Amino acid sequence: MALTLASLAPISADEPLLNVSFDPTRELYEDVNKQFIEGWKKKTGRALQIQQSHGGSGKQARAVIDGLEADVVTLALAYDIDSIADHGGLVSKDWEKAFPHHSVPYYSTVVFLVRKGNPKGIKDWDDVVKPGVGVITPNPKTSGGARWNYLAAWGFAKKKYGSEEKAKEFVKALYRNTSVLDTGARGSTTTFVQRGIGDVLLAWENEAELALSESKKDNGGNSKFEVIYPTTSILAETPVAIVEKVARKKGTWEAAKAYLEFLYSKDGQQTIAKHFFRPIDEAVLKSNSAKFPKVKLFDVRELEGSWKAAHKKHFADGGIFDGIYSEAKK
Repeated sequence: MALTLASLAPISADEPLLNVSFDPTRELYEDVNKQFIEGWKKKTGRALQIQQSHGGSGKQARAVIDGLEADVVTLALAYDIDSIADHGGLVSKDWEKAFPHHSVPYYSTVVFLVRKGNPKGIKDWDDVVKPGVGVITPNPKTSGGARWNYLAAWGFAKKKYGSEEKAKEFVKALYRNTSVLDTGARGSTTTFVQRGIGDVLLAWENEAELALSESKKDNGGNSKFEVIYPTTSILAETPVAIVEKVARKKGTWEAAKAYLEFLYSKDGQQTIAKHFFRPIDEAVLKSNSAKFPKVKLFDVRELEGSWKAAHKKHFADGGIFDGIYSEAKK
């Protein structure tokens, strides 16, 4: 299994800690880790090495279940941490109670990244399903971001058109417009930005903004892309947890707990906002309001009651997604 590991302290560090995360958080945690390592050294006098592993959230959860010794997981949705909790006591069953806001230190939403000038005139979800619009989105079987994308489209259609049958037809039209299903969000960004495939990328807000800013750097301040905010989208909560069994075995539990607590600190929340994830601290969010346009957000609980129910209904083998996708590709 290919893993992206970025060591941010000397090899001789005496407390290695592994954060297993999802695709679009690479840059966020490179920044967070540097800050936390410095603070930990000042507070305890001990060196700390932090490693990062990134990929599709579902795939990352499976890697931890299969033996990847994460000290903490910072994944794309609650279902993936619940899956780890259901296997061998790796994560506490009541992990959501360990940290504030149900162990969600930041959140995001789904936006559209389009090419400069928005040649297909994409303004809202209805435009994404029009014939001839090339959509790029990852595979919901492996990517947490892809599941958020799917549920954002499903929720929009269900609310607007009033029934699950209409929602199925809407989402089927969306996948009829897709040509590539990468395993994770960063892979889809590469497909859209670097390979030039598609007219619109369904993306995490931070991933779209990162692509926009990098394009500006590469093109003298003139980006080749634009970010379009739909009228409504989904509240994409991104939870964190200590992998208790591993952290206690390795003796890293104290550092792991402090590491996740740092995400809730003012410094941690400002770093989160810097990387275009939405902080849960209202004061920090307000001070960064220019970065985060207001979007009407709905919750997965409104749609299906819980993430477990949503996964079983939509993404489990034989679920609605499997049926929609097979029909869309006929």
